[in-house]
Amino acid sequence: MAARTGARTTTRRARVRRIRVTCLLVVIAVIAALGRQLPASSSSTAARPVHVRGSDPPRAPGKARAERRAAPGEAGGAVPRGTTVFDDGIPGVANLAPALRGALRRAATDAATDGVELVVDSGWRSPEYQERLLREAVRKYGSEAEAARWVATPTTSAHVSGDAVDIGPSAAAAWLSEHGARHGLCRVYANESWHFELRPEAVALGCPPMYADPTHDPRMQQ
Repeated sequence: MAARTGARTTTRRARVRRIRVTCLLVVIAVIAALGRQLPASSSSTAARPVHVRGSDPPRAPGKARAERRAAPGEAGGAVPRGTTVFDDGIPGVANLAPALRGALRRAATDAATDGVELVVDSGWRSPEYQERLLREAVRKYGSEAEAARWVATPTTSAHVSGDAVDIGPSAAAAWLSEHGARHGLCRVYANESWHFELRPEAVALGCPPMYADPTHDPRMQQ
């Protein structure tokens, strides 16, 4: 009698376990089906804007126009990297004063024999480009007085008149600082090792003393 009662109890427990397992599988299946129908989360990649690799995010038309106006371009005096004093197709070189341009080319030919290439980092500039550089200098240095030590106004700048050139790299500027006098080319400001102007008398007399910076140059007081 006891054996039959134990057998029935074991069978009932087994049936209960099977029912529980079946119910659990049904619940899992229902949850999975609902999950497939739910909308994608707002934090998922599907909800984010997609940009093509290498493209720029869209810009407001007004901002794009402002950026185009701010860019000086070669016509305003910006020079491409690697420009030399022989590149007549670049306005920053072509618009230099003829006497300065000629002296630079003679100096460049002389420098080449020493394995040095004179690169024009900046030459002639339009008044608009010079004004832009001045505004940038004020933002960089924090005041007009400090900016004046590095950038002249459009009305006083020797770059705007085509009478100044910035030479790079540093080794080329150093070469020209040492040998430029025989071509009438001189550094003008002690704080600008790259800035050169034509001083024809330097061929015989050597370069005159440099100003500490442009604020000491009487021409900048006009």
